[in-house]
Amino acid sequence: MEPLTEQEIRAAFVNCTKGEAQRLSVPRDLADRPWGDLDYLGWRDPQAPDRAYLVAELDGRVVGLALRSSAPAFGRTRRSMCSMCLTTHTGGVSLMVAPRAGKAGKQGNSVGAYVCGDLCCSLYVRGRKDAGAGARLHETITLEEKIQRTVGNIAAFVAKVTG
Repeated sequence: MEPLTEQEIRAAFVNCTKGEAQRLSVPRDLADRPWGDLDYLGWRDPQAPDRAYLVAELDGRVVGLALRSSAPAFGRTRRSMCSMCLTTHTGGVSLMVAPRAGKAGKQGNSVGAYVCGDLCCSLYVRGRKDAGAGARLHETITLEEKIQRTVGNIAAFVAKVTG
């Protein structure tokens, strides 16, 4: 993914108002992000932990989604799998819900997916971040194929929100 500016990020959101996009908390460490290893930029709002954001470049267009996450289940020890990168976590996967873009979203329609709670799918796929023992299933496909699958899953989620 190519580095993005704060202005590009704010302008990319498709499922919230322009005012909401201007008020959302953009990470201050954009220059320090590992852009070459990212398939999308994802972060949680430090002032509102139930809010998260995903910005991806798909088909030459930057698209941002405002998300709400489920409340963490305290004492939860069951393993769950991220539907984007297929990494398993013990308590580290959250149901992320995005209002649909346009009229459907204004009517209250939304789309959800189980996603790594820290939104670091790209780093888990590439082995740059460790989710613990047994977090990645043994697969015979190449790293490039895993990356393509993750990007495809992200694109499909974005399409459900925008379509």
